[in-house]
Amino acid sequence: MEGYQKSFGPLLTALLALVLLWPGGLRAGETEPELALSPPALVLKGIPFEVTVSGTPAQPLWLVLDGRRHALVFDGGEALVEGLVTGADHAALALVDATGRVLAEAQSPAIAAWLSVLPALLAIVLALVFRQVILALFVAICVGGWLGYGLAGERLLTSVLDSVNVHVLTAASDSEHMSVVLFCLLIGGMVGIISRNGGTVGIARHITRFVRGRRSAQTTTGLLGTAIFFDDYANALIVGNTMRNITDKLRISREKLAYIVDSTAAPVSAILLVTTWIGFQVGLIDEALRPLAGFEGSAYGVFLAAIGYSFYPILALLFVFMISLSGRDFGPMLKAEIRAVQRCGGQDEALTDREAIAEEASIDAKPGIPHRALNAIIPMTVLVLTTLGGIWYTGMSELGFPAGASLRDVFGNGDSFTAMMWGSLLSTLVALVMTRAQGLLSMDETAHYWFEGVKSMLLPITILMMAWALSSVNEALNTSDYLVSVLSDSLSPELIPVSVFLLSAFTAFATGSSWGVMGIMMPLVVPLAWAVLQHHGLAGDPAAMHLFYAAVAAVLAGAVWGDHCSPLAETTLLAAMASGCGLVEHVRTQLPYALFVGVISTLCAVLPVAYGLPWWLGLAISAGIMALGLRLLGRRAEAPEQETDVPARAEADAR
Repeated sequence: MEGYQKSFGPLLTALLALVLLWPGGLRAGETEPELALSPPALVLKGIPFEVTVSGTPAQPLWLVLDGRRHALVFDGGEALVEGLVTGADHAALALVDATGRVLAEAQSPAIAAWLSVLPALLAIVLALVFRQVILALFVAICVGGWLGYGLAGERLLTSVLDSVNVHVLTAASDSEHMSVVLFCLLIGGMVGIISRNGGTVGIARHITRFVRGRRSAQTTTGLLGTAIFFDDYANALIVGNTMRNITDKLRISREKLAYIVDSTAAPVSAILLVTTWIGFQVGLIDEALRPLAGFEGSAYGVFLAAIGYSFYPILALLFVFMISLSGRDFGPMLKAEIRAVQRCGGQDEALTDREAIAEEASIDAKPGIPHRALNAIIPMTVLVLTTLGGIWYTGMSELGFPAGASLRDVFGNGDSFTAMMWGSLLSTLVALVMTRAQGLLSMDETAHYWFEGVKSMLLPITILMMAWALSSVNEALNTSDYLVSVLSDSLSPELIPVSVFLLSAFTAFATGSSWGVMGIMMPLVVPLAWAVLQHHGLAGDPAAMHLFYAAVAAVLAGAVWGDHCSPLAETTLLAAMASGCGLVEHVRTQLPYALFVGVISTLCAVLPVAYGLPWWLGLAISAGIMALGLRLLGRRAEAPEQETDVPARAEADAR
C-alpha cells in the first residue's frame, strides 16, 4: 500500500491541479476565492452607480449587468466600474471570464429614483402639517429605512425598529457626534449656573446704567441682547425681563421691546464663534461633509467661512440699531409707539397657554444675593478663549507649528470638537468654583441649576440626533446623486444660495423651528451644492467656493428669517412673553421689519454675491438701502427725549 501511494500519489495530485486550473475546470457559479464583488446596498433606477471588484485575477474578467459586459481593469488589487445603470427591480450583477463562466454573483434592490428624496420631503411636509419636528424626522427615518430594503413588505416592521436601533444608535455612537452633544450639555449647564448666581442679571444692570432716554434705552436693549450671545433662549428671557420696567417708564411700547429682543437673540447666537447654536451647526455640517469626495477642510472652518455670507442675521442685527438710534419706525410698529407715548406707560397682557409653557425655560437669579457681572463674564470669557485657543493649538499641531501659517489654514485644520469640549468643561468648572467660593449657592443648588440648564438642551439634542440619523438615511438612499442628476443641468450654481435661503425661510416660517429646519436642510444642501459645483467643474476652485459657503450660510440665514416671521417660533414666543407683549401683536409689528430686511438681503446681497460681488460689498449696499428705506418710510413717534434717573429706579425695583 505504501508503494502504491508513493507511485500514484503525486500523479493524482498533478491531475487534480490540472483539472482545477484548466479553462472551464470550475463549474459555473463557483467563485474564485481571491475575488470579491462589492455591490451597493441600494440602486436607483436610471441613476448611475459603481461597483468595486477586489482580487488579483490571472485572466481578463468582465462585469455583466442587464446583459451588458463591462471590462475590468485592476489596479492595486481593485477594479472600479462606474456608470452602471439599471431599470429593473433588482440590479443582478455577475462576474464572468472570457468563456462566459460565472465566477461571482450579487444582487442589489432597486427603487424608483424619485423615492430617494421622499424621506426629506416627508420630513418637511409632516413638520409643516403637524408642527412637530421630532415626529416628522422619526417618520422620515422609518420610511427611508424601508426604502433601503427595496420596499420589501416583510421589512416594514424591521425598518421601524431600525429607526432607533440602527440609525439613531449609529449617529449616537460616533465620537464626534458625542463631542457635540457633550458640548451642548455642558454649556447649557454653565448657562444655568450663571443665570441662578446672578451673573447675567449683573451684566444687564451694568448696561442699563447708560440709559438716559428713549433712544438710549432701545440702543441699550440691543447692546444687552448682543452681550448675552451664548444662548438665544437665555438672551430673550434675560433681556426682556430686565428691560421691561425701564422701557415702560420711558414710553417705549412692549411691541418695540419684543422686536429688539427677538431680533438680537437668534441672530447673535447664530453667527458668533462660541454659542449653544455653534455645536449644533458644526455637528450638522461635519456629518454632511463626510461623504463629499475631494473636499478638504473642517466643519468649523466651513462655519467660519460661511459667517460673512449669513446676510440676514447680520442685517437684522444692524437694522435693530438703525431703528434704535434714529428713533424712526413705520407700519404697525409706529402705531404701537404712538399708543405707548400717549398712555405714558406699559400695559401688562395675559399670557397664552403656550407662552406660559415657554416661561418654564426661565431660570431666575436667586433672591437676596449680589448680582455680579463678573460671575457671568469670566466663565463666558473662559469658554470663548479656551475654545478658540484649542482650535488654534490643534490646528498648529496638525500643521507642525509652521511659521507664518495663515489663520484660515490653522482653524481649518484645528480639532473644533476637542476644543469645544475643553472650553465648555473649563467654563462650567470656573462658574461652579466662583459660585461656591462666594457662597452664592449651596452645592445642592449649584448641581440642581446645572441640571436645569442641561435640561434646556435636551430638545435641541434630540432634534440633532434625529437629523444625523436622517442624514445617514439620505446617504444610503443616494439622495444627492438623484438631486444632482435632476438639477445639475437645470440649476445654475449661482442660484443655489437664493433657492436654499427661500426654501429654508418658508419651512422655518411654517414649522416655527429654526433648529429643525437646519436639521432637515443641511444634510441635503451641503452634498447638493458640492455635487452641482463638481458637475460644472467648479468644486475646489477658490474662485467658486463662495457659492458653497453661501449655500451653507443660506440654511442658517433662512432658518432665522423664517423664525422671525413665524408666530409658531419658540424664540418669538419667549421674546413676547419676556417683554410682556401679546404674541399676535409682536408678530404683527415685527413682520414688516423682518420682511423689509429679508427682501433687501435677498435682492442686494444673496443674489449679487452669488454672481461675484464681494460679500462685504453686498452687506454694505444692503445696509445703505436699509438706511435709505428707513429714512423714507419711517418717522418718529411724538415723544420728548427725557433725561431720567431710570438706572437708580431700576436698581430700586430690582431690590
